[in-house]
Amino acid sequence: MENRAAHKLIDKILNDLDKTGINTDTLINDIKELRTYALEEQIPLVVKVLRLTYEHIEANDSFLIPMLVDEDDEEEAGVEVETENEPVESLKYLIALIKNLNNKINISDLKEYRDLLNQ
Repeated sequence: MENRAAHKLIDKILNDLDKTGINTDTLINDIKELRTYALEEQIPLVVKVLRLTYEHIEANDSFLIPMLVDEDDEEEAGVEVETENEPVESLKYLIALIKNLNNKINISDLKEYRDLLNQ
């Protein structure tokens, strides 16, 4: 996203997630506000992902979509994925993706989140 106010809001959301975790009271309103910036910039993928995200959080009082993991990297490392902070970390990753939409990997990951949220 290009809007400076949107970038500040993304930073605020990420900081709030670090401090308080998924606090639905402020988080949902912040995501809805971020969505208005995406509407102004006419970025349909981000608009949809943000709507699905806040609807998911409203319904579940958490973010139950797992962190996206490159299966090849996980298999090579033989790593067990930490799941304790996964809702917060996964949501932070999703929100951070929106900051740089010029990166093709970010767009690809946003599409994957969209598909997971639609299920």
